[in-house]
Amino acid sequence: MIRDHLPLWAMPWLHAINVGLQMLLIVLGAWVLRRLLRRLVQRLGSRHQMPIDFLVPLSTLGGWFIVLAAALMLMERIGVSVTVLWTAMTGFAAMAAVAFFAAWSVLSNLFCAFLIFTSSPFRVGDVLEIMESGDKPGLKGRVVAVHLLYTTLLDLSGPQTEGAYLQIPNSMFFLKGMRRWRSPTEFGPLTQQTLDTLHE
Repeated sequence: MIRDHLPLWAMPWLHAINVGLQMLLIVLGAWVLRRLLRRLVQRLGSRHQMPIDFLVPLSTLGGWFIVLAAALMLMERIGVSVTVLWTAMTGFAAMAAVAFFAAWSVLSNLFCAFLIFTSSPFRVGDVLEIMESGDKPGLKGRVVAVHLLYTTLLDLSGPQTEGAYLQIPNSMFFLKGMRRWRSPTEFGPLTQQTLDTLHE
């Protein structure tokens, strides 16, 4: 081995070089993972036509997770106790769990927004009616925009609410039944009969 042929004064340097190379590999690996994550998010966005306001937080959170994992590995290489790291990780996980349950409604809407973007149950321009139980009339409107927390509909419930906008939480579309009238681009050429169908 190389260690057996080195003088005694070179032994501490060998250990320092070994640790330095390990830290360099960790940093390089984190950099490569962040680039791969960015490309994966871009490909996912182009394939499913996701909006930029959904892709940027996804890429940012994933990047920070990689940086945090790399930082913990670097601290372990420079001699920080594994017990200290484990205590910090469990404390962070407990805080994350508490925050998760505290913000459950927000997170469920974010997840439902991801499902809307990927599975496309409706598109901008479609007319939707959220069906209520019993004989109650449901909310009806044309999809104007899909945001991270809610979907905006142009209200078509009646003349008394004409021109108003409905902001419906994204989770609502997966909790209740829904009627859908396709957008004019899916019907074909835009005609007066198509417009009448959308307003019915």
